[in-house]
Amino acid sequence: MTTARTHPLFTVGHRAVSRVAGPLIVVDGMEGVAYGELVDVETADGSVREGQVLEVDGSLAVVQVFGGTAGIGRHATSVLTRGRAARTGVGADFFGRVLDGAGRPRDDQPPPLPDAYRHVNGLPLNPVARDHPDQFIETGVSAIDGLNTLVRGQKLPIFSGAGLPANELAARIASRARLSADSAGVVIIFAAMGVTRREAEFFRSELLAGDAAERTVLLLNLADDPTIERLLTPRVALTMAEYLAFEERRDVLVVMTDVTAYCEALREISAAREELPGRRGYPGYMYTDLASLFERAGRVRGGGSLTQLMILTMPDDDITHPIPDLTGYITEGQIVLSRDLDRQGISPPIDVLPSLSRLMNAGVGADKTREDHRELADQLYACYARGREVRRLMSIIGESGLPAEDRRYLAFADAFEHTYLDQGDERRSLVSTLDLGWRLLAPFPASDLKRVSAEQLARHHKEESESG
Repeated sequence: MTTARTHPLFTVGHRAVSRVAGPLIVVDGMEGVAYGELVDVETADGSVREGQVLEVDGSLAVVQVFGGTAGIGRHATSVLTRGRAARTGVGADFFGRVLDGAGRPRDDQPPPLPDAYRHVNGLPLNPVARDHPDQFIETGVSAIDGLNTLVRGQKLPIFSGAGLPANELAARIASRARLSADSAGVVIIFAAMGVTRREAEFFRSELLAGDAAERTVLLLNLADDPTIERLLTPRVALTMAEYLAFEERRDVLVVMTDVTAYCEALREISAAREELPGRRGYPGYMYTDLASLFERAGRVRGGGSLTQLMILTMPDDDITHPIPDLTGYITEGQIVLSRDLDRQGISPPIDVLPSLSRLMNAGVGADKTREDHRELADQLYACYARGREVRRLMSIIGESGLPAEDRRYLAFADAFEHTYLDQGDERRSLVSTLDLGWRLLAPFPASDLKRVSAEQLARHHKEESESG
């Protein structure tokens, strides 16, 4: 049965819920309703929940209910169409605010006054307007700034394992990221998905304290919030970021944690829709869905950039799991956290050998960071990799069986982990990071440093024997 309603936002009400499955309802009599359109689901007790059309087949429509389907029955439930797709408010009034996953206030303050409303799925950016990402962002973390440089407009995931301090690292980067050593911080849009209340309070205290609040928007989707809202959270965050980056010409860093929670929600919705599962039960379109989020990063000509840093928890520490595997195809590198380094108390426990930033070469060098940056990074990588090989050999033959040259590399690997990687809560400038790298190379004779040019060796390398 279909009945008309009188309401300034609604065009028509439909009363034919034929099925309820998880967070989804199937509604009959929905002629003229478009895919992605917003609806309101009014229950028998008069409460109203927001929903969105996921699928249309003739007069049947599958609707995802953002508030969950608890209390929704097949009878006495009205689905009221709005005649438009999901939108969110955008603008500077959102800075310093705590929102839920759908962009509504979560801090007991009045709703922000948006400058405009934008579609949560975004609009394609003209390829001609895009500029190549080649400008450095200083995070204050040596393992990233020195060896896996983050560049404006890049999408760079952090691969973590359960229990590793990925959230702490994400909050640390978000609160301290700078365009250069003497510039103001970038604008931060932080989207937390499926987090506990303790984690939510941690993000609130870290990101909205002091000056950081003036340039930060925090979206919190809690673990006990409706699962369906988790799918909306990153889209709302990216829509806010796109407005600031591409229309207001600001440099925006979007941090999303945890992509795995998002993918689990995607799998749950797919199962409720009875779709044919793909690898490990995840929907076959998960690659496309993740790409629709990650590909919203970029840099435009004339100023403005949207950089993405996403946290991803690898189930069972398996980097071949579908979520990290597909993410790696879409993004431009990865930062990998090590459980072994974490056990040693190294903070942050970033394993630089499997980590990679594919845009690093474009963002470092003279007039960008420093002319010795790339060569120094290559040499540190080479020496650390050799030190790790020697460490494995030592476990077989013992340290006493190692030649002097191998013991030098072994000592370097230990010093590299406990001074370069381990920086506690310290924020290091890029200059401090690069200078520390040269100090670690001091025990090596110049003849061993084959990744560095003679010019850079003459300028920066001070062997310990020479320095006294």
